[in-house]
Amino acid sequence: MKLFSASSIFNISKSEKSNSYLYAYFFPFFTLLALWIDSVYFSKHYFDGRSLTNFLAIFYFCLFFFSAQSYLRKLMFVMVFLSYIGELIFCKLLGMYAYRTPDIPLYVPFGHAIVYASGFVMAESPFFVANENKLKQLFFISFATLFLGVGLLLNDIFSLVFGTLFFVLLKRKKWNNVYYSIALCVIFIELVGTYFKCWTWVPKTFGVIPAVNPPMGAVFFYAGGDVILAKMVSYWKE
Repeated sequence: MKLFSASSIFNISKSEKSNSYLYAYFFPFFTLLALWIDSVYFSKHYFDGRSLTNFLAIFYFCLFFFSAQSYLRKLMFVMVFLSYIGELIFCKLLGMYAYRTPDIPLYVPFGHAIVYASGFVMAESPFFVANENKLKQLFFISFATLFLGVGLLLNDIFSLVFGTLFFVLLKRKKWNNVYYSIALCVIFIELVGTYFKCWTWVPKTFGVIPAVNPPMGAVFFYAGGDVILAKMVSYWKE
């Protein structure tokens, strides 16, 4: 019986092939379709597409899940439950953002797992592996510029604070590109979701910290959740 360590997320054999690349790289197109169907515009002009988006998210999750290698399956499975707890804390308890309806959509926890898995698979792709050091430098400059840009130009203090914490966490994780890859997926889905008004971030987090909609510093919470996720899965025996 093999016990996974928290660092196993970065030590999967490079020779292990997976059919999940297709679902990871189709992630942007699926996101656009699914969130458009749940959008305010779609609801006003056609019908409330929430149920359809729920079905699409669960269906896509299942396709991705059964195409993935064993360890990623564990991560995805646990992520669904972990992210729902996170939604209860950050959305309902702390009120950092709100969905277009009072309830947390069913598709959200499955969507979180899809986001995570997409970033994970991309980071394990041949391109990312072959250009690891160059991408680390590019990502650091790009994300630092992004956090500083929205902070100074848009008064997004939220992103300045939590963007800094994002880098502190990455330093502890040796700047592994998997965090950057997941962060890219997070930024994309946040931009799409807020554009379609599926959810909206409050202008002042905790009633004090100014934030734009969406705040780029939100990537920190995914990175922090990854640490918890990897720790939980490390106790899951093969």
